[in-house]
Amino acid sequence: MSMRSILGFAGMAFGALGVVGSASAQDPRYGGGPGYGGRPDAVDCKSSGYNTQRCPIPWRDARLVRQYSNTQCVRGQNWGVDVRRGFIWVDRGCAGQFVDARGGGGGYYPPGHGPSNPPWQPGPGWNQNFSIRCESIGGGDRFCSVDVGGRGQVYLQRQESSSPCYEGQTWGWNRAGVWVTQGCRGVFTIDRRW
Repeated sequence: MSMRSILGFAGMAFGALGVVGSASAQDPRYGGGPGYGGRPDAVDCKSSGYNTQRCPIPWRDARLVRQYSNTQCVRGQNWGVDVRRGFIWVDRGCAGQFVDARGGGGGYYPPGHGPSNPPWQPGPGWNQNFSIRCESIGGGDRFCSVDVGGRGQVYLQRQESSSPCYEGQTWGWNRAGVWVTQGCRGVFTIDRRW
């Protein structure tokens, strides 16, 4: 075998290793893929183009430890946690690194909020029940934005469509609002709780 053949074979072998290495770096299980930070106990989540993004988390609650965006990330306004479905949602330009809320130490505090300043709380009219109408037009997906709150609930009050409305299949909700699909149309009760 010539030296040129050996060097060519070695180059291909190292090239293949480089491809495998870069592919594993993109895999979230290795801490480098989309939605994941460099540390194994953190998740990076970014709202691209001011659109809502969902990032899976292995915890029941999260806290922001590092803000990447110029847009201030404020829980309940442009980021939150969907406990039932196990993800963080970010919206309207928020981008940051999140960790388990039960973890200790560190943490990002927006200006005016920190250990010596209590976190923002909504006004006295926050905890209330009200109704909204949400409709899947032409069988398409639709998201009706409403802040449900961290301990809130949503119920189908009245179905107005001939297409069925089944929670988890043709309608559902998270802290950011209600989604409908496949022709579901209805009036939904929002039991908003901070």
